[in-house]
Amino acid sequence: MTTARLEAFTDAVIAIVITILVLELRVPHKPELAALSEVVPVFLTYVLSFVYLGIYWNNHHHMMVLTERVNGKILWANLHLLFWLSLVPFTTAWMGETDFAASPTAVYGVDLLLAAIAYFILQTAIIAEEGPDSRLRAALGRDLKGKISPLLYFAAIPLAFVSPWIALAVYVSVALMWLVPDRRIESAVSE
Repeated sequence: MTTARLEAFTDAVIAIVITILVLELRVPHKPELAALSEVVPVFLTYVLSFVYLGIYWNNHHHMMVLTERVNGKILWANLHLLFWLSLVPFTTAWMGETDFAASPTAVYGVDLLLAAIAYFILQTAIIAEEGPDSRLRAALGRDLKGKISPLLYFAAIPLAFVSPWIALAVYVSVALMWLVPDRRIESAVSE
């Protein structure tokens, strides 16, 4: 089976998740600019989560370009990823509405960690279907960013109870790390 339906479904789900995410932004009821200060934490978490969803969407697209066929395991692995991504609006809202309290900030990290693990499972399922000589396997190489990210999330989760700001700094650092385009995937896609 080709990847077309999986890609279209994933694009639609991520678009819906982003839409739900933006609906959590509440408009201040006062006309003064100072009223915006009330929504700053929610807005900042929105920006971070939007960036994360964009990173997943972009990387998923590139992964599918390198994927020739899908099977039932890949479809379920993709749904597993979408499950964790669909929780991003909830964890984002909770963290923002509580001004980055420890528990919500840790739960946000758990969601990011489980999405990263789900993405790894999806990659693994694709490589298992297409074999060790697959284009995706070759493009991933050692996948240093893919290995470091879950470790950083795993460290940030308990750090949220020490200082939510440290955990947030880790989450932002991982996002910034992924904003730098992965030349291996880009070059494999352009071949």
